Amino acid sequence: MNCDFNEAAKQVLHSKMCVKAVLTGICRRLGRSGLTILVLAVFFPAMAHAQLIVDCSGNTPGAYTTINAALANVTGPGAVILVSGTCTENVVITNMFNLNLGAWWGQTATVHGNIAINTSEEIYIYGLNITNSASDGFTITSARGVTLDTCTSNGNQAYGLNASSMSQITVLGPASFDNNGSDGMDLAESSSVTVYNGNGPTDISNNNGPGLYLSQANFWTTGATTLLNNRTSVPANPEFANPGFGVTEFGGARVQFGTCLGSNVIQGNQAGGVSVQESSEISLWNCGSNQNVIQGNGPVGISAGLASQVTIYDNVLITGHTGPGVDLFAASQLNAFGRNQISQNGSASDPRSAAIRIDGNSEAFLRGGQISQNAGPAILALVNSSVDFTGVAFAGNSGGIITCDSSAYMVSDLTSATIGSPAGILCRTPNSLGNHHFVPTFPTSADGSAQKARQAQYKKVATPSAH
Repeated sequence: MNCDFNEAAKQVLHSKMCVKAVLTGICRRLGRSGLTILVLAVFFPAMAHAQLIVDCSGNTPGAYTTINAALANVTGPGAVILVSGTCTENVVITNMFNLNLGAWWGQTATVHGNIAINTSEEIYIYGLNITNSASDGFTITSARGVTLDTCTSNGNQAYGLNASSMSQITVLGPASFDNNGSDGMDLAESSSVTVYNGNGPTDISNNNGPGLYLSQANFWTTGATTLLNNRTSVPANPEFANPGFGVTEFGGARVQFGTCLGSNVIQGNQAGGVSVQESSEISLWNCGSNQNVIQGNGPVGISAGLASQVTIYDNVLITGHTGPGVDLFAASQLNAFGRNQISQNGSASDPRSAAIRIDGNSEAFLRGGQISQNAGPAILALVNSSVDFTGVAFAGNSGGIITCDSSAYMVSDLTSATIGSPAGILCRTPNSLGNHHFVPTFPTSADGSAQKARQAQYKKVATPSAH
């Protein structure tokens, strides 16, 4: 009996001659219909995960020489594009689902140009080093389930990563977004970035703008994230958020720095460590023996204004600023509890110098921690502001424990004897009812199982020895 292979089966079998021989023998026994069923069962899964090989050096016979050429030949979900060499092109991924694009496992490839991902879902990028002399490194718009695994986006003319229109991105370290002409990451329009550093750190440093800028967006890290020496080319203005902060938030943005996978460090940023404004929030929390460090960021550690919120939980260090460690203004709040340290901040020449400055209808709620060796009082409360603290250790602050103007108040665990001592208590207590009772909600450690599973899938199809 003659076997009538359809054209699709012929193309698959052409490169698998040994399989063709086996099937030819089988077809003599099964006939045409039996062989058709067997071909569908054996080859359709493989075709659903088709591999396209790109060698931008042109040294691999039969391989595509550009990523865009390979993208033009993707016919369905599950495709894997494996890249080697240095590619000079602007890569555009639009209206795609479940695409894998990257270097062979354990290797890297370089792209001189932009990677744009638009209106797509489940896009996995691995091992690409991006540099674009004309614009952004990664531009992600209206895309869900984008993973950047072991990628860098350094030395770009504009942003390292620009995400907008409700995009959802996961960054798997090691990764870096450094030395860019503007922000390291610029996130807007309800977009979100989750950083999981199970295999190495993520660095967002030396950018000519904020390391991390958010407007109506979200950022979350599990630890081992650094934002160092981000700067600005314009003079710092203490009344407004400056581009040279490590983190800048506007428009109800939400940021979380956890330490489950390592310490986070925000250090040496020109205009300050963190700026939180317009009903935005930042939480720095500990879930192990690691630490969140905000150190040596010019004029301020954390600045929060215009109805914004700062939460620091357990083992947060804020030190080495020429102004306050934490500065609250315009109806903003600080919630600090646990083994936090705010030390060596402020300048003797500044009459508003303090470790924590609370101004303009703002509030501080402190439970535990240490405030020590700061220029000025540990707490300076001004213009209808208030502070509620208990269990805090104060030591070596040049202006004593707390100073208030005539409109500010404190509620504390300080005894009347302590208040009457020359330690520096200049603040009124509005009542004798004591501190507000508070039971904190403790964060939990990160679950990276989904990220690990997705990474394992790519490793399986992109390991050179498997092909």
